[in-house]
Amino acid sequence: MPVLDTKGRMGRDGQGVLPGFSHIGYGTFRGTYDEMVDEAGAARPHWRTFVESLGQLSEAEMRARWERGQRLIRDNGVTYNVYGDPEGMDRPWQLDPLPLIINSKEWAYLETALKQRATLMSLILADLYGPQRLLTEGLLPPALVFANPAFLRPLHGAQGQAGKQLQFYAADVARSPDGTWWVVGDRTEAPSGAGYALENRIIVSRVLPDFYRTANVHRLAGWFLKARDALIGLSPRNPDNPRVVVLTPGPYNETYFEHAYLARYMGLTLVEGEDLTVRDTRVYLKTMEGLKPVEVILRRTDGSYCDPLDLRNDSTLGVPGLVGAVQAGTVAVANGLGSGLIESPAFMPFLPGLCRHLLGEELRMPGVASWWCGQEKERAYVLANLHRLAVRPAFTVQAPITDASRLSATQRARLTEQIKAAPYLWVAQEAVHLSTAPAWVEGRLETRAVTLRCHAVMTRTGPEIMPGGLCRTTAPGTLSLSMQHGGGSKDTWVLSDEPVSHVSLLRSRNAPAKTVRGSRDLPSRVADNTFWLGRYLERCEDTTRVLRAAMSRAVEGSAGGGDPELAVVLDLFTMLGHLPQDLDRHTPMAQDEAIRLLIAGNTDPASFVGLRGIVQNMQRVATVVRDRLSLDTWRSINRLSEGLSALPAGEPPSADEMLGLLNDTIMILSALSGLCSENMTRGPGWRFMDVGRRVERGLHSLDLLSALLFSPPDDVGPALDVVLDLSDSVMTYRARYLAAPQVVPVLDLLLVDETNPRSLGFQLARLMDHADALAPYRADRMFTPEQRIIMGLLTGARTLDPALVTLADPREGEVRLIDLIGTMRSGLWDFSETLTRQYFVHAAEVSEPLSPFVELLAAKDRTS
Repeated sequence: MPVLDTKGRMGRDGQGVLPGFSHIGYGTFRGTYDEMVDEAGAARPHWRTFVESLGQLSEAEMRARWERGQRLIRDNGVTYNVYGDPEGMDRPWQLDPLPLIINSKEWAYLETALKQRATLMSLILADLYGPQRLLTEGLLPPALVFANPAFLRPLHGAQGQAGKQLQFYAADVARSPDGTWWVVGDRTEAPSGAGYALENRIIVSRVLPDFYRTANVHRLAGWFLKARDALIGLSPRNPDNPRVVVLTPGPYNETYFEHAYLARYMGLTLVEGEDLTVRDTRVYLKTMEGLKPVEVILRRTDGSYCDPLDLRNDSTLGVPGLVGAVQAGTVAVANGLGSGLIESPAFMPFLPGLCRHLLGEELRMPGVASWWCGQEKERAYVLANLHRLAVRPAFTVQAPITDASRLSATQRARLTEQIKAAPYLWVAQEAVHLSTAPAWVEGRLETRAVTLRCHAVMTRTGPEIMPGGLCRTTAPGTLSLSMQHGGGSKDTWVLSDEPVSHVSLLRSRNAPAKTVRGSRDLPSRVADNTFWLGRYLERCEDTTRVLRAAMSRAVEGSAGGGDPELAVVLDLFTMLGHLPQDLDRHTPMAQDEAIRLLIAGNTDPASFVGLRGIVQNMQRVATVVRDRLSLDTWRSINRLSEGLSALPAGEPPSADEMLGLLNDTIMILSALSGLCSENMTRGPGWRFMDVGRRVERGLHSLDLLSALLFSPPDDVGPALDVVLDLSDSVMTYRARYLAAPQVVPVLDLLLVDETNPRSLGFQLARLMDHADALAPYRADRMFTPEQRIIMGLLTGARTLDPALVTLADPREGEVRLIDLIGTMRSGLWDFSETLTRQYFVHAAEVSEPLSPFVELLAAKDRTS
């Protein structure tokens, strides 16, 4: 529990101010260890070079550098989801540009101590889920294990986890006031922070590149290379090329950015529970090609949620049957299910004795003094000294800590009764006085209390410690280190006495590499989401164009009565559900009211048909597949959302202001379309995204042609003008016909002309190409259901004579436009639904469809 003596702070003009820092200042706290400044107020030896360089920067230059850093955080989409916060999904990562610096001698001590602790934790877990000698020999109280909800009984003796429960370990370490390092918490369930530490390094090294190059800082990539090799080494089969996946709870998890980031950086597949299935005690990945075996799972989902059959039956995050696969030894899970058992605070007071018993040596790094109240002597000590201790639940790491010294007499008495009622559920700990480090805050250096999360990976040769880690800082004006409550972070620089070598996760230039072109194991969920990303992208552009047409006509006004073209646009919006059906859309006053309703509805994030709601849905789907998107694509999507979110609250914008926003939106959407068209590899992911766009644009083309149905047959001129404008085909029509728009040429241009990228025929031709390209992924070379549907639509469009399409009652040989639109729209929806059934939902091996001839024979057999 961080306790800072605010009365003991040394001021800017007094002792504790660094020489040369008069323009930024730095105060420290008496009785607290400061990482940068010693007791005399001078920079510590390993900080001096950094301090001298920092002192030479002007405030303006430092501000400019940090503005670039914050822009990098936004552009890279580095976020930390805050539960219960309306903006939690969009909260940028809190990072300070000044690093925490550790010298080589101190790091050597930390590294040795952490290796010992990681080894000890691994041995404890192996025993508790194996022979349990620590319990039978009395070294651990049984209640510490069997009363702990993190002890997952179905995993006891599991073949696939024997001796391999702990692959990744993290320890939160801090300094005492005398400079001694100690452990304040262990993380063994699914330790987070490694990915954020890497991203911190990337950003800070770009903000302070000159500082970083001259500091001889240990690189981080080598540790991630060892982590990837360790995961591959866990594979129970296919050791040369195992399929390794990262199991995430999903985009609403607080550290989802890290899950996607690590998957991308380490070249692994990011999956959710619904992407995996178990068949005959083997785990499979559901892909668009069928089920693919999975050998290793890097788990970022809490263990108890990983299997609704054997663990929590209310979990929707897990994989039914995963425990059975682990017990059978057909899949390796890192960390092992149930590994969160020993991160419970109640284990901390037993670690010194366990270290002597299991390793035959003293625990090198002490932990914060702790007393488990399940023991009589310890409980008596806690109750007698409650006024100066911190109390927390024994088996829950995330539970808040209660500083009993700050409680009233009544509150302390109530806490005493709770401890007496169920003593085994409580742990008391000594209050922790954290060290401090400098933070850059609005042009000044300010003190922040800090802890360091260090990460270890278990390799064949023993634990390997990341040279650095995630430094966490207290929130401004509080003592909370929690990211959920506004805490921040720092990069951690471990200095080397020798030049450091460059390490990369990429293969050496001289290493042989097998040529690979394309990938067929696209998860069905990812295919589904990329399909809908394409649909939302196109829906956003279509809505923006129609909305812009309404705003531009409203701004330009009309010389007499209501604007007839604006009336056509408003009719379209009514058909699309943006305006009430009973609203008059043809008088100036009614049109003004309609424009007001359109602006309000399309800037309201709660409106699912409005532009802002569509953008939110697009960003939500993009978040789910962000490991598949380039940084430029992600930045463009963020820029699109930021533009609409920047609208002032309260009074809605005017039509003129809205028109400017829509023009900017079109530019961003055009950039996004260009990125998807020119930058994405033509793999299954791109195909499903483009299929989504083509389906949506085809439906939109039909919606636009419906505008002709709203006008009298003898006065369709305004509707034709609007349809050509919204289809971005005005210039093409004028170049071809040099005449006022007429029904037949417009229908030819927008229905059947496959050279026009806005026509229905163009969309159907592209969908046919995609359906043909996807078909080879299937074993059956017969036409697939989606091929047959789109082939029928395309044939109908290619054989259509626009001169025989009528707006009125048809004569012999003619077809009504309303019937044609209905047929085509129904066909596109059938295509979408068939595609979903064929590729996006795989509960078992893919069953190939019957050929049309076999279906005919089967139908004949049924009737007979």
